Amino acid sequence: MSSLVFRAISEDRPGAKLAALFREYWPAWRRWWAREGLTARPTYRECRAALARHMPELLDLYDALCEEVGGGGDNAARFLSFWCPPPYLSGCSQAVWQGPLPLLVRNYDYAPAAFDGVILRTEFLDRPVMGMSDGLWGLLDGVNRAGLAVSLTFGGRKAVGEGFGVPLILRYVLQTCETTAEAIRALARIPCHMSYNVTVLDRSRHVATIYLAPDREPVITRSPVATNHQERVEWSSHARFTATVERERFLLNRLTMHPETETRFIEAFLRPPLYSTAFGQGFGTLYTAAYWPAEGRMHVVWPGLVWPHSFDDFHEGCRIVQLPDDTTTTWG
Repeated sequence: MSSLVFRAISEDRPGAKLAALFREYWPAWRRWWAREGLTARPTYRECRAALARHMPELLDLYDALCEEVGGGGDNAARFLSFWCPPPYLSGCSQAVWQGPLPLLVRNYDYAPAAFDGVILRTEFLDRPVMGMSDGLWGLLDGVNRAGLAVSLTFGGRKAVGEGFGVPLILRYVLQTCETTAEAIRALARIPCHMSYNVTVLDRSRHVATIYLAPDREPVITRSPVATNHQERVEWSSHARFTATVERERFLLNRLTMHPETETRFIEAFLRPPLYSTAFGQGFGTLYTAAYWPAEGRMHVVWPGLVWPHSFDDFHEGCRIVQLPDDTTTTWG
């Protein structure tokens, strides 16, 4: 049985903590980012121009981050822009509970060796945001103090194009939007380099799942569930391996046929068919996250362990999580 270390870090502005985090992870990030060669990635000028065009509100923050991490130089700045990164795949399931409080729950299924394991609380642009970070300032899921929660799943398509890595798009949404309607407008206009499904929930219970793709227009739905395909399965081998259709049906059935408490709904993510032990194949469930956007709080959950956080009660620290043995099976 292997283990994974999760850390909770709070830093209002880019500073010593984020700089230290960058120094720790940069060798691994650089190997991944440059795996197709440095010339395969856009230039610094192209990266900064893309940010200025599509997410200008983040430009000063981006410059501050680049200045703070310092020693990474030009390559670090290009990496931190998230503009046209290498392709990457994940599993993941997410759904919005139908009970009295707005609640978004998700599983993140990915390779342990390629995962940061950092719950990050910031106040960039004077807006508190917390969530699971990726690539220093990107987010896999998160919530802001205005009462908006977002989460991503891979969209199950091979297409790769010109656009941003989706974790930075989620950061942008939480830094600049307060409602699901505002998030939809932002997600619909920012180019994404691969196909992803982004589920959005605000404090007023407005729900949307947006299907992003690099080669076609975004599709806006009101679905409370997202797994690893979009309107239909387009990558059949990936769909079979990840059981995306089966997981979607299971979640829709839980929401429509089996009314239950929020605790039981969260616990369903810790068991098959949602929970995966395929860690060696890059699709094991690394964590479950539950977000209550109206209350500004989140739980990071594993079998037998819950780590609560909120904007009013966020404690830095770490948790060591024991991963179950890879059984070479997936979600079924």
